[in-house]
This record gives sequence, C-alpha cells and structure tokens, in this order.
Amino acid sequence: MKLCIRAHDLGVQGTPALLERVRTLGLDGVQMVCYKAYEDIAYQPGAITPEKAQSIGDAFRDAGVLIPMIGAYFNPVHSDSEKVRRCTAVFADYLRAAKQMGCGAVGSETGSFNDDKWTYHPRNRTEEALQTVVATFSQLCDVAQEQGVVVAMEGAAGHVCWNVETLARARRMMGRKTKVIFDLYNYLDETNQGDYLSILEQGLDTFGGEILMFHMKDCQFVNGQRPAQVPLGTGEMDMRAILSRIKSYDENAVLTLEGTTGEHILHAVATIKSIWESV
Repeated sequence: MKLCIRAHDLGVQGTPALLERVRTLGLDGVQMVCYKAYEDIAYQPGAITPEKAQSIGDAFRDAGVLIPMIGAYFNPVHSDSEKVRRCTAVFADYLRAAKQMGCGAVGSETGSFNDDKWTYHPRNRTEEALQTVVATFSQLCDVAQEQGVVVAMEGAAGHVCWNVETLARARRMMGRKTKVIFDLYNYLDETNQGDYLSILEQGLDTFGGEILMFHMKDCQFVNGQRPAQVPLGTGEMDMRAILSRIKSYDENAVLTLEGTTGEHILHAVATIKSIWESV
C-alpha cells in the first residue's frame, strides 16, 4: 500500500515545502494539482511548461516521493463553452507534461449542469450528458495515448457519472484505455448512505484491476441529507471494513487522503497504517 495526500491539503506551496511535509508526515506521495500547489503555475493553457514539469519531476524522483496522479479537474458539461475549451486545453497540457513529472495519469470528475457548483442537476442523468462526457474524454484519451499516459475518471452522485454503473458505461462507450479514481464518499447521498460497503464492493467488482487510486474520506451520516465529510478517523464510516476490502482487492493499492488537513493528517495517517497492518 502507498499512502498519499492531495498536495494542496498539506497547507504549503512549492517543491521544498511539499517534500518536507510529506517526509515529516510519513506519506509516500501526493496527488498533484499544480495550480493549487505552486504560486507561479496558473490555471490556464501553457502554464505548465516543460521546464517546470521537469523541475518538479526531478525533485520528487530524487526525494523518492510519488506523484501517482495529476489532478486537472474540469466540468465538461459547463454551460460556458469557452471555459470548457480552456479547461480541456489545460488537461491536455498536463497529459503532455505527466511523464516529465514522473506520473502516468491525469484525472478529473465528470461534471454537472450546475456549472461551478458541481452539484446535482436533473440533466446530469440524461443521455445527452453522458454523450458529452464520452466525447470530451475520448478526445483527451487520444492525447493521452500519444503521450504514453492515461486519463483517470472519477464518479460522484451529483455528477454525470453518478454511480458505478454509469461510469462503467461511459468507459465502455469510449472504447479507450482509462483508469478509475474510486471515491466511495463521492457516491453517497441521502438515499444510499447506509449502503456504502455494498457500493464499495460493487466498485471493486466492476472496476477490477482498473482502479488507479482510492480517495480516502470519512463522514457523519445525516438522515435525509447527504452525509457530512469529516477528517478521516473522526467519522462513522467503518474504516476497518473499508480497508480490509481494499486490501483483499489490491495489497499494493494507492490510498489518497482528500479533505483531511492540518492537525488531523497525522491521526489519519496513523489510523490507516494501523488498520492496514492488522486486516
């Protein structure tokens, strides 16, 4: 097992500070979102230059710190077509820069017709929405193939690929090599939160061998509402049950903390490592 965290959840910016935080927290790597982890890398086409990508990659390789995925999340069904064009260009830039950064995958969620809110909209669950996602990600997969890397896709209850089945269908429709970012919490809403272990098992069965990483979160369950995310190890999710299932699926799984920050990181790291060793 490799234990990682989103770089921008470490509370620091720039390569030296990031690497120091990873070392002191006992982590193996980071999910890198450059425009959130570096002040001099904007979210715009052309911002991640070959020189910057090489510099980041060399430093992380020398330190023995992994970058298992680059995050370049965007909304392919956003109502602003110019924004979609700009965001897909940024994503493509990271596909071209990934190998220099020592990384083989760039990932995103599948978006929502609620634009920048990224929340449920009835149109998300239409054939029109799915076809748009398939077309956009297929084009990016073609870029990825040229570069020898891969696109990773993440489902979420409020997005176009709103459950395991829909994400699986989108990947089949694309007919291209992709990987999956599996975020169990993302699939939960007011209707299914009690079924989270069944959803995990369904995902493991459906995406067998294709899960790039697991996003690790915790939550408090709320009747009639989506569960509320809390730092890992402080909520109501059965982490022993979750981690035992993941370990049975893949002893070499990449687990990435997402949304656990500050003083809670050390506790989350200790919790995951302790459970992983005992299951």
